[in-house]
Amino acid sequence: MIPSTFPTKAEIARLTARMLLEIKAVHFNAREPFTLASGLPSPTYIDCRTPISHPRIRSTMMDFMATTVMRDAGFEAFDNIAGGETAGIPFAALMAERLALPMTYVRKKPKGYGRGARIEGEMREGQRVLLVEDLTTDGGSKLSFVDAIRETGATCGHTAVIFYYGIFPETEKTLADHGVQLHYLCTWADVLAEAKAQGSFDTATLDEVEKFLNDPRGWQEQNR
Repeated sequence: MIPSTFPTKAEIARLTARMLLEIKAVHFNAREPFTLASGLPSPTYIDCRTPISHPRIRSTMMDFMATTVMRDAGFEAFDNIAGGETAGIPFAALMAERLALPMTYVRKKPKGYGRGARIEGEMREGQRVLLVEDLTTDGGSKLSFVDAIRETGATCGHTAVIFYYGIFPETEKTLADHGVQLHYLCTWADVLAEAKAQGSFDTATLDEVEKFLNDPRGWQEQNR
């Protein structure tokens, strides 16, 4: 069912952060930092796959994503919803159901046999495609998915995620330079604000997380 209520962006951000905290998708640890895919340390980690196991939360988040996309991109802006392998696939399916649109998914690389396809499902030339994923950090991984979509003759000028790090200033420019607009529900700043309001972590941990969010590159250099 297409959502018909439109909470403010601030309320969507606050409630999404609250839900992520409630299901313990947010992890802060300044004493023993996490190692990111880049190999760099971070006192923060978020698992945006966790919501798929919580029906009320995943439903609310997808309602929020649908209203965000319709408000920011248009009510008739898309013909196809594509999920990025793998985390984006369940959220793309839920979005496609809400918006009554076809759903496809994009492989990270050709599967290596058969047709060697990267696009699974039916994507046609001229279709306007929304790429859905769970999160984005610097935006780089989205570009390969977008290029695979465009190779079919379809267009892809928008990507929607639950969570956007919001701490690397080049992210939105990287996407914009590739002709892609980013839509998201909340950022680390929203999660930190809600964690402070709830007292979800001790003060020392929250202070260290805030230092990281204010200067992630500098924090990483000091904590290698």
